[in-house]
Amino acid sequence: QVQLAESGGGLVQAGGSLRLSCAVSGRLYTSHFMGWFRQATGKEREFVAGIRWGTGRTYYGDSVKGRFTISRDGAKVTVALEMNSLKPEDTAVYRCALNRGGYSTMASEYDVWGQGTQVTVSS
Repeated sequence: QVQLAESGGGLVQAGGSLRLSCAVSGRLYTSHFMGWFRQATGKEREFVAGIRWGTGRTYYGDSVKGRFTISRDGAKVTVALEMNSLKPEDTAVYRCALNRGGYSTMASEYDVWGQGTQVTVSS
């Protein structure tokens, strides 16, 4: 059974950077897709970024494109989210997730979720 565990959240000033990591227990396969989602208080869960495990192709939500970078490390079986030029609107609980069915921006299609890590950006 695959398990996911996020780390790296915290408090950062606007304009700063933060790196999140998602550690994967279990095996991932070339057909799998790993995504990062976030949910701010009172708002719907939002797709942030994702990566095809097999090819490394990346996808980004419009609100973070050019500021965030998703990457994977096959040897460590981890997925990182490098967040730069952070804004107060980036404040949310960030969760990594696995979709065995491939690329999707819909949270309901993901199969496994981490517990989440809080990111707070002060203005």
